[in-house]
Amino acid sequence: MTRGAGAAAPFRPRAYRPPWWLKNPHAQTLAGSFFRPAGWHPLERCRLDTPDGDFLDLDFTPDPGPDAPIALVLHGLEGYIRRRYAASVLSRLFDCGVRGVGLNFRGCGGEVNRTARFYHAGETGDLSFVAEHLRRRHPGRPIGAIGFSLGGNVILKYLGERGAESPIGAAATICVPFDLAASCDRISRGFMGGLYTSYFLRSLRRKVRAKQALLDGIIDTGPALHARTLREFDDVLTAPLHGFADAADYYARADARPFLARIRVPALLIQSRDDPISSPDAIPREQVASNPHLVAAFAPGGGHVGFVQGETPWRASIHADGEAVRFLVHHLSPKD
Repeated sequence: MTRGAGAAAPFRPRAYRPPWWLKNPHAQTLAGSFFRPAGWHPLERCRLDTPDGDFLDLDFTPDPGPDAPIALVLHGLEGYIRRRYAASVLSRLFDCGVRGVGLNFRGCGGEVNRTARFYHAGETGDLSFVAEHLRRRHPGRPIGAIGFSLGGNVILKYLGERGAESPIGAAATICVPFDLAASCDRISRGFMGGLYTSYFLRSLRRKVRAKQALLDGIIDTGPALHARTLREFDDVLTAPLHGFADAADYYARADARPFLARIRVPALLIQSRDDPISSPDAIPREQVASNPHLVAAFAPGGGHVGFVQGETPWRASIHADGEAVRFLVHHLSPKD
């Protein structure tokens, strides 16, 4: 079931099926970065000071024109905007006449942020701050958003919080880890899950060490540095540092699913049923079906942020990225 909202003609997602030569979900997940082209347009960095004394780094593509739509791009857990998957989408946006703006979460732009706090899956204040900044800086220009994984959860939760008052007029998300608790448990299982977990924890530990002076006296970092799963890390650092009782409380309050019913702008949800991080049981089919502003693009495969397609490897492209950009152009660009 697919529906469009907010446009004269409904948006119809194109079907995706993994190619014969890349059906394994883990292979899809890893290949997603390999087959995405590097961003081919220069990015200009702009630093915004936040009201709490911190900063956010934004990466802008060139401006296609004074009336061009604007699209925020949000990366995933321990990513950053100049990573291939995000930079590639920014370039796609520019080529379609949209100015891309990459939002690096706190501490993810290549420099330690000034305050003790990090970012997390339910933190929508920074997105709200940036969206309002763009609305003031570019009055009258439509604003959209694309979010990968954790970044997609942030976008959907924010859209639900703002409802019809959202300055973001359309959004697309790719592989949101719905049911954060189940996702954290799922990623900890098996050999490949162990590899994913180790990758994320190494990056998180580096940031904890880099912010040791800021964290001392606020939280005991020892347990976080010895955490063996993401749930353990969230239980001893993410949750207490950001005002949650524990990891379970954080996951329950940060999950975007309870906010889907309140979204009042067009949103495309691209999900893979074989995602090794997010369980297929967590895909919010009923919530999407009951909200005419939401468009389902639920595929049988694609891994986590993979969605490689093509008859052969040397003709490969990324289905999800093309659909996300096409959706924003459909809703944000002026209609003839």
